[in-house]
Amino acid sequence: MWTHQVKRLSATHRVITYDWRGYGESGDAEGAFAHYQDLLGLMDALDVDRATLVGNSMGGSYALEAALAAPERVTGLALICSGLSGREWPAEMIEYVVQHVRSSVPADRLARYRAGRNEDIDPGDLDAMAGGQARFMVAGPNRDPANVDPGVWETSLTMLRGVFERSWRGSATTELTIDPPPGERLGDIRVPTVVINGLEDPPWVQAVSDLLTTGIPVARRIDLPDTGHLPPLERPAQVDQALDELIRQQD
Repeated sequence: MWTHQVKRLSATHRVITYDWRGYGESGDAEGAFAHYQDLLGLMDALDVDRATLVGNSMGGSYALEAALAAPERVTGLALICSGLSGREWPAEMIEYVVQHVRSSVPADRLARYRAGRNEDIDPGDLDAMAGGQARFMVAGPNRDPANVDPGVWETSLTMLRGVFERSWRGSATTELTIDPPPGERLGDIRVPTVVINGLEDPPWVQAVSDLLTTGIPVARRIDLPDTGHLPPLERPAQVDQALDELIRQQD
């Protein structure tokens, strides 16, 4: 999903992307671990002393947590349609997800899949769950999926199929977060920060952008119209420009 940004920025900067533990081509996740510690460990392994961190969705929270855990190693933050570890999603969002996403797969099979370690997964269930999640997040609750660029839509479905297949085949894990949680420490962030918000993203996710914008003293916000949860795919030029400006702030 970062292909456009990598191509654009690697002409002048060292650019690193990676698959989270348990995702993509990374190894399976086992037991308890923290994504922000994985991020800092990767920087260690690649001899990266300091970096600008860019994260979409929960990747935004992991970047934020890394900046709180090791502020001397982070020069800037781009938090794109970010989640926030340790924050409970409101009941109305959970109800919406149950009705519009989880209902895509029969409840008995979904319960078995979510327990993990499944050898037998119906490909149709992967397609159905990926489609439900894409309608909720990529298009957004108030936008017709037909209005999303077909290439963006198909790429999103491919990614989501992979996410659910890895999750349903893998073992149960516990994701740890920084303590105190990042939502209680936003005022500690002092590096240049841009918060990018898609105006078609689910409203409960946009509420996180509100928290980040008001809580981080140095945050600058960009609202993108007709954009769902994946601006790097859907609005690459605007994301590129925001990252260019963020990097220039550090000069």
